[in-house]
Amino acid sequence: MPDTFVNEVSPLSSPDSGEMAEASDAVMSDPFYKDSTESPATDFDKALRPPDFEEFCGQSKVKERLMLMVEAAKQRGDALDHVLLSGPPGLGKTTLAHILAREFGSQIHCTSGPQIEKAGDLAGILTNLQHGDFLFIDEIHRLHPAIEEYLYPAMEDFQLDIIIDQGPNARSISLSLPPFTLVGATTRAGMLTAPLRSRFGMTNRLDYYTPEDLVRIIKRSANLIDIEIDEGGALEIASRSRGTPRITNNLLRWVRDYAQVKADNAITQSIADKALGMMEIDEDGLDEMDKRILEALIYKFSGGPTGLGTIAVAVGEDESTIEEVYEPYLILQGYLQRTPRGRVAAPAAYRKLGLEVPANQPPDDSQGELFS
Repeated sequence: MPDTFVNEVSPLSSPDSGEMAEASDAVMSDPFYKDSTESPATDFDKALRPPDFEEFCGQSKVKERLMLMVEAAKQRGDALDHVLLSGPPGLGKTTLAHILAREFGSQIHCTSGPQIEKAGDLAGILTNLQHGDFLFIDEIHRLHPAIEEYLYPAMEDFQLDIIIDQGPNARSISLSLPPFTLVGATTRAGMLTAPLRSRFGMTNRLDYYTPEDLVRIIKRSANLIDIEIDEGGALEIASRSRGTPRITNNLLRWVRDYAQVKADNAITQSIADKALGMMEIDEDGLDEMDKRILEALIYKFSGGPTGLGTIAVAVGEDESTIEEVYEPYLILQGYLQRTPRGRVAAPAAYRKLGLEVPANQPPDDSQGELFS
């Protein structure tokens, strides 16, 4: 299978309306691309990404659907239909986009919603695509609505309609685009507009990984970074990774450093426990801030209900950070509940802190385990 060519897109400087017609010529200049090999750290990060479906662990249903879709398109000789990948951060959306391009032996162009500020930016990207290329837009829900309008005919008819000049001299011209595949990634699928969402041929939501899948990822990554790890050590890291491969690899690197200095470059369950204990990540994957949120809610506000802003002030953290980073896992694990009146500590939170569940709390037989 041919290697995938990866180009990180730096949007062109946005032209005025009178310069829009020149977009197709301007995009052929060198500044449009960045060399993906310019940073050793970037290469190291990419080395941990599986290169094909065979090495990609987890997401079996999503992977099966994508593999069938790819095989059917290759048999017909068509470009792959547009694909939307949604789900929490760190679950492999970018990795799957690169695997899809590699399966086709195609070039992939990478950008993100916030980078595309003007219609001219999008015009420059689209007119540079070749037949069968992949365009990956991360955080696609953050595209400006006016920019989305230009995407609609490009996705449906492979045509770019742009307006040049202003006032009485304004006129519309159409540029033909080669068949291409748009792969969109979003962590907030609900923020996508209905017209944009409907233009994707397949929508896939990625879910959290099981410990078994994470153990396989850890063993593969450990082999790539040349560190010895046993089954117990891999399972210890997996159980504290919040079901997220990105967190898994980050924790593995930290444990690797710990083992390199204090354990002859070998990771066992005991070494992993000590290393992660130093990071204040407990056996359930909760870190210091998770515990501070639960402690503030229970000790300072009698378990709630309490407003998000009040909790943020109590723990000294930004509201949006608590809502988007910490709360999803606490809710998923059954420690926290959102109600119309505010946040409420669930019975599992009291048990986590070694406290008796108050009599006014309803019984909670299902603790909201992440891996069921």
